[in-house]
Amino acid sequence: MKRIVFCLIVLIWVQTVTAQTVSTKLTAAWKTFTADAQMKHAIASLYVIDAKTGKVVFESNSTTGLAPASTQKVITAITAYELLGKDFRYKTEFGYARPYKTRVTATDFYIRMSGDPTLGSWRWKETSENAVLGRIVNAFKKNNIADFESCIIRTEEWTGESIPDGWIWQDVGNYYGAGTGGLNWRENQFDLTLRSGKEIGDDVSVVDVRPRLYRYTINSLVRSAARGTDDRSYIYLPIGDSVGVVRGTIPVNEQKFVISGSMPSPETQFAYTLMDSLERAGIERSPAARVVRAVKEYPLPDNYKVLHVETSPPLDSIVYWFLKKSINLYGEALMKTFAAVQKKEATTANGLEELHDFWKPFGLSDAELNMVDGSGLSPANRVTTRSLVKVLQYARTRDWFPGFYQALPEYNGMKMKSGTIGNVKAFCGYHKSKAGQEYIFAIIVNNYNGSSSAIVQKIYKVLDGLK
Repeated sequence: MKRIVFCLIVLIWVQTVTAQTVSTKLTAAWKTFTADAQMKHAIASLYVIDAKTGKVVFESNSTTGLAPASTQKVITAITAYELLGKDFRYKTEFGYARPYKTRVTATDFYIRMSGDPTLGSWRWKETSENAVLGRIVNAFKKNNIADFESCIIRTEEWTGESIPDGWIWQDVGNYYGAGTGGLNWRENQFDLTLRSGKEIGDDVSVVDVRPRLYRYTINSLVRSAARGTDDRSYIYLPIGDSVGVVRGTIPVNEQKFVISGSMPSPETQFAYTLMDSLERAGIERSPAARVVRAVKEYPLPDNYKVLHVETSPPLDSIVYWFLKKSINLYGEALMKTFAAVQKKEATTANGLEELHDFWKPFGLSDAELNMVDGSGLSPANRVTTRSLVKVLQYARTRDWFPGFYQALPEYNGMKMKSGTIGNVKAFCGYHKSKAGQEYIFAIIVNNYNGSSSAIVQKIYKVLDGLK
């Protein structure tokens, strides 16, 4: 018995000494970091706790709200596990109504939206564009539907704006700024192939757009720039028009320079893509075929029948790609889904209300989770490092934690999510030291100057104190 007590005392002593050592290292590293020239006009926050005891190892400005960039995704992901469940799947329903005897028009088919962000995604074999379209076409054939009149898209709860408040105009036309609605397609993304000139300042032409954009055109105002300048072009979507524009520069002598944009209207894009696929499969398309957006109050016809249901991968798999590749679209879809499953209008604001209601009992106020979107893309978000750590600490106690942990990328030998927007760099995650101590941490830097790569290396030096 005395031997056990002695071992426990030694263990506690070792842990205390180790914590003091780490705290001392972090204090010195933080002093050097915050005095760096890149931090002259910046503000930074760091919060570190012992993962097992919850004891604070180091903190600085931990209750100050800062723009967290994509580290905010861990909050959305963890909330999704709790509000939706790791096995949650989106279900997009396709149905039809055959013509009545008194009608001469062809069959109408319906799409009942679910907000699925994976429909047509290339990240899973079963969700790929060809796989989805093939299953739907086969369902038409199996049900002996020989022709169609209209595609009627049911909005259900999905009637809100696709772009969250706080997103900036320079982002929303590009792939990472794709908005989300009830019907998403190919991650609401298209690829634009550009060809540059031989001389600096030459015009850059649009060579190809894939997939073809229905009812939209993209014009190029891009110019050729010096080699090594990489991609400095941005796509701007039209407002109340059918013509978008791409501006900026790409390097000279590029024959097939690909940039990715966000679809102006994913619902329309999918509907016309599907109608073309049906027609190619020999299912006759009425000359007056059209796409109709029907609000949920618009009743389904009495003779409506379910034709096919597309089911997404489980939430656990969606979160994997959400965090691993930092897909903003997934975060916005999940945020709106929090409201949709409660039969509320699927808006970002309603989703945030559900998120805040969940975290309040754990001592995290709306002010500490001052979020305006689900992905962290907006520079208007304000989140504390303490809240990030508290949420990560909670996740560690849940049975779905292994899937969440696996989804976190690895940087600097640590499992952590990164975040980057204009003059913002952040990291949060977990680390087990060589001595076996486990830590949960979050660091946010706002308004640094100079290069992003340089500030990242300096942040790594701070976090190396945990190793």
